[in-house]
Amino acid sequence: QVQLVESGGGLVQAGDSLRLSCAASGRTLITYGMGWFRQAPGKEREFVASITGSGVGTRYTDSVKGRFTISRDNAKNTVYLQMNNLKPEDTAVYYCGASSTYFAPITQSEYPYWGQGTQVTVSA
Repeated sequence: QVQLVESGGGLVQAGDSLRLSCAASGRTLITYGMGWFRQAPGKEREFVASITGSGVGTRYTDSVKGRFTISRDNAKNTVYLQMNNLKPEDTAVYYCGASSTYFAPITQSEYPYWGQGTQVTVSA
């Protein structure tokens, strides 16, 4: 069993930066691909970024490429999402997920473990 706790969300202005953290407990993360998803009000949860167990491979949705960076520190059992040049359309609850594979999937069905989410609000 894996427990995930996100932190680092908040209220910022457009153009600002935030770094989200996802701390895991229960099992070491090194064997799991990890991902960040987000859900805006009235919308479905969508893929943002994912990273392989080793941290070598990453994937991003097009709207965040060049602005967001996913990384991980397996020694600390923590995954990060550095978000730069934030836009109002990035406003959402951000969720961290641990996948059932070593790879970096982009579909929610491959993530059996989820955190409780952290709110990110970007004002214009």
